[in-house]
Order: sequence, then C-alpha cells, then structure tokens
Amino acid sequence: MSFEIFLATSPGLESALYDEVRKKGFKRAKATKGGVTIEGGWPEVWRANLWVRGASRVLARIASFKVKNLAHLNTLALEVPWRDILDPQYTYKVDVSCSKSRIYHSGAAAERIGNAIFEALKTPPSSNAEITIMARIDHDICTISIDTSGALLHKRGYKVAINKAPMRENMAALFLQQCGYTGTEPVFDPMCGSGTFVIEAAEIAARLNPGRLRHFAFEKLVTFDKQAWEDMRGVKRQSQTDILFYGSDRDKGAIDMSIKNAARAGVDQVTNFKQQAISDITPPTSTPGLVIVNPPYGGRIGDAQKLIPLYQTLGKVLRENFSGWRVGIITTDKILAQSTDLPFLPMEKSVQHGGMRINLYRTDILSK
Repeated sequence: MSFEIFLATSPGLESALYDEVRKKGFKRAKATKGGVTIEGGWPEVWRANLWVRGASRVLARIASFKVKNLAHLNTLALEVPWRDILDPQYTYKVDVSCSKSRIYHSGAAAERIGNAIFEALKTPPSSNAEITIMARIDHDICTISIDTSGALLHKRGYKVAINKAPMRENMAALFLQQCGYTGTEPVFDPMCGSGTFVIEAAEIAARLNPGRLRHFAFEKLVTFDKQAWEDMRGVKRQSQTDILFYGSDRDKGAIDMSIKNAARAGVDQVTNFKQQAISDITPPTSTPGLVIVNPPYGGRIGDAQKLIPLYQTLGKVLRENFSGWRVGIITTDKILAQSTDLPFLPMEKSVQHGGMRINLYRTDILSK
C-alpha cells in the first residue's frame, strides 16, 4: 500500500526540510505549505519518524475525496478502511479544519467522521486519545490523515530539563543545516540554555537517529510490525568521536541542565559545557567551526532596546576572537541583529516560533 505522507515543519522552514528529506533518500519529495510530502508505505512512515530531524510530525494521508455536505461526508467516511489501520483497543479522537468549503462546521464534520470510525471499530472517540485522526476540508476536498507521531517530534526523549524560551530540536537541526553544518566541524553555542544546538550538532556528527529514544503513535496501529520496526531501529551507524561540541552560559543552572540532557542523549563524551559570560568567551578549540546562538529577544524574555548592549558585546567578541569561524544568530529583531555589526549574508525566510517571527542571520567565515 502506497500513499502520500506529509512531514510537517514550522512555516518558513519547508525548503530546509525538503533538502534534508531528499538527502535521506525519500522518494518523490515535494515542498509544500507547512512541510514536505513524500510517497511510500508504512515502513516509510516509520523511517520518517525515526530519521528526519526537521519534521514536527508525520501524517499518513489515508483518504481524500470531494464532499458536498455532511451527509455526503458521512457516506464517504464509512468507506475508509478503518479496521485495516486502527486497532479497537486504542482510543482515538478526530480533529477537523474547514476552509473555503460548503462544509464549514468543523465540529459537525468531526462528529460524522467519528461516527464512521465507531461504526467500523465499535470503539467510541475519546478526548484523551492515543491516536489522532486529522481531517482537512479545503475547497470541498476532504483529506483524512493519521498522526503517526503522537508527541511532537522535537521531543526527542532526552530533554527533561529546559530553560526559558527553548529552541525546539527540529528547528535547531534545520537552522544548523541552513548554516552549512554537515557534522564535520566543531559547533559552539555561547548562550546554550538547555543545550539544544550543541546536542543536536553532536547527534548529527555521530549519525544518531533523532527518534531512537522515544515511542510513536504508529506503534498502536494495526499496520505496525514490531519485528520490522525493531530491525529498523536497531541498525547501528558508525559514529564520529573525534569532534567536540561546546556550550557556555552565564547561568549555572543552564549548564547543569545541558550536561544532564547531553548524558541522556548519549553524547556526553563529545560535548563540553562551561559557565561563562558572553564577554569572556573565546574559541573553545583551535579548529574553526560554527558559532550558533539563540539570544534573548524583545517581547519574550526582555525588551529589545534593553538587549542592544548584549548583542553589541556578542558581536564585538565574535569579531575580535573568532576569526575563521562562521556565525548564525536567531532573533526576531533586525535592529538587534544589526547591532552586532557582523557581516550577515542575505537573510533566510522568517520562521514562525512561539507566536513570533524569528530570523536566522548568518555570516560567511569571519576575518579580522
């Protein structure tokens, strides 16, 4: 059985996710609004959840049809082979969105689809469901998908402790990619928070699958093959251990969190965290690489104008001490970025994150 699989990501990062998906060998990849589509079957669904760093969730699109009204939706929903996919012992819920369609009441549409599933399984829907059925009715076309991920994919399974305004792991992976990082150079985050960029970079270098430490919703579907999944997840890749990854932060609590998170991720042997202020940072290794940082920005942790001195200090230290390194800075405010006085390249697309629009500002190799 082959069908369309949708890998969702934050709006603005579709092209970066497309590049990752293509490099990992998935077929018929196509960038679209909000993510990337591929073609495949259930093994491809499992691989996408296990392998792809930049996705936030993986949806298996199991049916698509044109609908005229709620009665028509009810009839067509009954024809979906629910029993071939859903296991009656697990609960489910139905989420529906409607746009520019004759069916405009999402609650009523969800009720009709839920009734069709109940007719097939004799299991009622539940608000505390283990499986989510997602339907989108757009221009009278109803697309029904299964959320095969469950918890969002940025939840890798190692991060128990987080700092303020954490960068999501899937976004961090794509920002690293946009900075040209391929796993063959040191990475340093001088405001590391809970260690996201450092740990993500170390995992990429070690070729560790991002989904190796967690479970997924697809494990509760009838289509799940436990032995095939264990074989897929058990494949070991040769890891690189000759590169170290560095983080620092002025907050001792952040350093403690980063150390514990790195240990849970299994990359504590190749990561190093140190408590220090921005004004004191120096290159942690003689081999130049990438400095990437997600500083505080106005409207979330502090007021933008009050943060200008911090950005000025960051820029001054990087210009004076990090010759030969590249830099990536994520922030919401162009004025804050410009206050670093760093030679930024043309900006990537802005990205939605936590109700804000953030941008990656990156440089080529710095020179004195």
